[in-house]
Amino acid sequence: MSPTPQVGPPPILLLASEPGSARAARKFVREYVGHHAPEASKDHVANVVLVTCELVTNAIRYGTEPGDLVRVVIDTDGDRTRVEVHDPVRRRPRVRPESDERDRGRGLLILEALCPDQWGVTDIPLGKAVWAQVKAT
Repeated sequence: MSPTPQVGPPPILLLASEPGSARAARKFVREYVGHHAPEASKDHVANVVLVTCELVTNAIRYGTEPGDLVRVVIDTDGDRTRVEVHDPVRRRPRVRPESDERDRGRGLLILEALCPDQWGVTDIPLGKAVWAQVKAT
């Protein structure tokens, strides 16, 4: 009898639109990348976790109402990890100028720094998907 292959985390996670969901998303992508790309560097995993956290936080803050769900979809190989976060609002995120006056508004600047020209927004049937590809480091 051959051993049963270990099944890893699935590529999709549904989250409630609440602040604690960002923590669940970080744990999910850490486990997913660790299982499906065990050769990934610690820096790569940390960047994927940060990008995911920013996308989920923005989706919850600007793309949901109480009771809505956010979906995280992830795919990874040896060269890159792609993260998509789906929310039910079509309004597109916009980069805001840097400011020392605001406590918010830096998420897309972080995204651009970690994924230069490798992120975007796509309309989906029930909202939008904000995606980013993090290159392996």
